Amino acid sequence: MDRRQALKLTSIAVGGSVIGAELFLVGCKNNTVDDVLFSEEVLALLDEIGETILPETERSPGAKAAKIGLFMKDMVTDCYSDKEQPIFMKGIHEVNNTSIDTYSRGFLELNSQERLNLLLQFDKEAQNRNNEETPHFFSMMKQLTILGYFTSEPGATQALRYNPTPGKFIGCIPYKKGDKAWA
Repeated sequence: MDRRQALKLTSIAVGGSVIGAELFLVGCKNNTVDDVLFSEEVLALLDEIGETILPETERSPGAKAAKIGLFMKDMVTDCYSDKEQPIFMKGIHEVNNTSIDTYSRGFLELNSQERLNLLLQFDKEAQNRNNEETPHFFSMMKQLTILGYFTSEPGATQALRYNPTPGKFIGCIPYKKGDKAWA
């Protein structure tokens, strides 16, 4: 191979990799929901919504201990589609606006019973809309709360029975009524 041939092949390889990378990056897109939309106040609101759905008990911590607001933010910005993100974001505002309309106070200022009543109202709406193509925002919040809590360290180790892996496999363990489920 002569020098001219080597330069041609090198320029084709380098040019192809530059053009190929540019074409590849055209397929990448930024999230429509910017991290700025999840302010500290919004994260606190999501923590309290999660805590109302899965409250702290004598035997286990609540959803707030699992930092459920941050989990919801990550899931919405990284995993939700462009169609689902606005539904979730509008839902955050709907929770607070309905709280103000009903109780003349924001959701964070309500007591635990008022919060529960408000979320039960949204849960009823979500169940009535169950067959529609787009999900109700409260169904999304509830699902994220359950997923985030039971996959978090406090949820998996304190709310559920935890068996660290790898470990000894015991295939048959007797169950007693009232035992925690396995993580």
